[in-house]
Amino acid sequence: MAEAFHMGGWGMYPTLVFGLLLLAASVRYAISPERRFVPLQISLGILTLVSGGLGFVSGTIKSFTLVGAVPPDERWLWIVGLGESLHNVGLALALLVLSSLAATVGAYRFSQTTPAS
Repeated sequence: MAEAFHMGGWGMYPTLVFGLLLLAASVRYAISPERRFVPLQISLGILTLVSGGLGFVSGTIKSFTLVGAVPPDERWLWIVGLGESLHNVGLALALLVLSSLAATVGAYRFSQTTPAS
C-alpha cells in the first residue's frame, strides 16, 4: 500500500481523506439510518471520485510533459506514468465500494423501519 501511495503521488492523500470521511458517514448511516446522512454520503462520494480523477489527470499531465525530456527510444515510459497515476482512481473506487456496502446495509435497515406508503 505504501508503494501505491508513492507511485500515485500527492493526489492519493486528499482521495484517502475524503474517502475515509465517506466511509465514516456510510458506517454511521448503516448503524443509524437517517435521511440526513444521505446528502452527505452523496457529496462525499462525488468528492472522493473527483479527487481520484484529479490525481489521475495531474499525474498523466506530468507524465506527458516529461516525455520530451527522455531519449526517443524511451518515450514509451509515459505508459508507466499512466499506470502510476491510475493508483488514484483505484483508491477512490476501492473506498467507494466499501462505502457503498455500508450504505446498502443502512438502506436495507431504513427500508425495514419505514412503513410503506
